[in-house]
Amino acid sequence: MTSRSTAVPRLSWSDVSGRRLDRHGLSAPVRDGEPADAVAAVCGAHAQVLSAAEVSIGLRVAGATRVDVADALWRERSLVKTFGPRGTVHLLPTRELPLWTGALGAIPPSSNSMPADSRLTPDQTDEVVAAVAAALADAELTIDELSAEVAARTGPWAADPVVPAFGAMWPRWRQVMHLAAHRGALCFGPNRGRKVTYTSPRRWLPGFQPAQASDALAGLVRRYLHAYGPATPQQFAQWLSAPRRWATELFDSLAGELEQVDVDGSPAWVRAGDTAPPPTPPHGVRLLPYFDAYTVGCHPRERLFPGPAAQRALAGGQAGNFPVLLIHGTVAGVWHQRRSGRKLHVTVEPLTPLTVAERRDLDDQVERIGEILEGKPELTIGTVTVGGHA
Repeated sequence: MTSRSTAVPRLSWSDVSGRRLDRHGLSAPVRDGEPADAVAAVCGAHAQVLSAAEVSIGLRVAGATRVDVADALWRERSLVKTFGPRGTVHLLPTRELPLWTGALGAIPPSSNSMPADSRLTPDQTDEVVAAVAAALADAELTIDELSAEVAARTGPWAADPVVPAFGAMWPRWRQVMHLAAHRGALCFGPNRGRKVTYTSPRRWLPGFQPAQASDALAGLVRRYLHAYGPATPQQFAQWLSAPRRWATELFDSLAGELEQVDVDGSPAWVRAGDTAPPPTPPHGVRLLPYFDAYTVGCHPRERLFPGPAAQRALAGGQAGNFPVLLIHGTVAGVWHQRRSGRKLHVTVEPLTPLTVAERRDLDDQVERIGEILEGKPELTIGTVTVGGHA
């Protein structure tokens, strides 16, 4: 992509951090907000570990707790748990599910690492998705029940145990389970005891249909750039786990809506006209949980995880595997918590000594984590280890 004019607006890393913190509700939590609003603002909350999603949302909505998130999911159904970006489990706003399925279902398939004789053909993939949709139309099924239904509606080939997973072998059809969700055939239902269930989003959103692909993709780019911009097509592709060339072509198709900016000498894109600096510089201390949207979606990584932060908090270059201490919008340590009854033992390992103001903010954050998770927090300041040295 090229600039539409010679006058390219310039933004500093501080400007970029301030904009993102503000739009993520991390400069200050949103008052009178709802969990679904916070999730919409960050383009989905990662929910493989549901308690992490509860913290992500609670930090962004004043006074919200895990109970509010559960109510939004299972009582109000303003949130839906499904497979989102990168095929990973996310909470998404139910009202935006047509857009998300229209967009995610239109992403070209990535390279398949499965042996050729273990893969599904395009026709078999379509059969599986149709079988999942039919099986879940009026039911909430466990994975074993769903597997039996899929095999009965397609053929024994769907049940062949050919997919390696966690020391076991899953049935063949499971390799496109996330695709069934992306096409609008599946979402998570409420747990049945300790067992996860799946159901059809049409049971919760009458009249639901995935949006038209081009409109949905354009809408997703707009939302992504509002939350994570300035950004490049390559960063958008990484966020979605999509082909880079496809992402570049998508941005090119929206050139009339986008504007190039300069971020400390590097080109990136925002929505046209969205070049204003943030209302306040980046500030505050935050304890972000596993796979928080800010940690995963913000780039460039070398600025978000400077120096020792990358060594400590990036696992092979992948963000999100460690809960992070965020100071003024930049990763400055890690943290973890252990629950014992009502007690939450929170250990924070900053990379550098905290100032008096930062320690005060950290104490407030720990108290807030306790409120969100409905526990009594106890804080310990640890010493981070980088490269074998404290």
